[in-house]
Amino acid sequence: MRWTRGGSRKNVEDRRAQSPSGMGGMGGMSVGRMGIGGMVLLLVLSLVFGQDLITGGGGMPLNPGPGASTPAGAPITESAEEAELVEFVTFVLNDAQEVWATVLPRYGDQYRDARLVLFRGAVQSGCGNASAAMGPFYCPLDERVYIDLGFYDELHRQFGATGDFAQAYVLAHELGHHVQHVVGTDSRVRQLQESNPGQANQLSVRLELQADCYAGVWANSTQQRRLLEAGDLEEALRAASAIGDDRIQQQMTGSVRPESFTHGTAQQRATWFNRGFETGSPDACDPFNNPI
Repeated sequence: MRWTRGGSRKNVEDRRAQSPSGMGGMGGMSVGRMGIGGMVLLLVLSLVFGQDLITGGGGMPLNPGPGASTPAGAPITESAEEAELVEFVTFVLNDAQEVWATVLPRYGDQYRDARLVLFRGAVQSGCGNASAAMGPFYCPLDERVYIDLGFYDELHRQFGATGDFAQAYVLAHELGHHVQHVVGTDSRVRQLQESNPGQANQLSVRLELQADCYAGVWANSTQQRRLLEAGDLEEALRAASAIGDDRIQQQMTGSVRPESFTHGTAQQRATWFNRGFETGSPDACDPFNNPI
């Protein structure tokens, strides 16, 4: 992907030097608030520790509890590779938000910026305490995307998803959840889940597929502006497929349980990302009223 360094960091909160305490062990977070890597890595950890961290991992407060941290201005030690990655995610954040600020008004909604929080190990969010093991996630209560940059190493090593556009897809997907929050989709889905618990997982799948499609809408804009390079689309599609529920369950347990899916199959995730990419239109991103 063609990108430029030195972008504004007005919407970036760098908490990599902070060390939250009082995490209370592994803890847990509402599945509905997890990001792209949440279900993936919680499944792995559930198998390792022999404890169901996905459905019964112990609740966390919606408001972060007290915890000591290093001063906000503490120096950050980082490798040259990590510094470059910070520049890259800053570019993707700014670029995607500029696109949505242009696109959403055409459909009757005004976009407002999300913030990106960079952290290491653990973090206090508006949705509770979170471990890096949960992967990137979006918290609608404080309108922030949280990511430990080490997740990209896991994406490469554990799931074979390489390339900068695979990394861009991860952030674009989480910003897709922010778009859902801005337009009210996430709150409507939560209401439906509460009134019809038997459909909660299926509704979660459709919410995730829409976020994948929104990521594709942004990717379409990068193609129009000639920011894509050869192989970029394939990188994003491989990343979307690699974290399909079916592939992860097969890899981790040797079996597939469709009734437990929360994010969609490998094919579904790649298909919906590609739908957004091919059309460039949020109108095409409606898995709630179309077959998935």
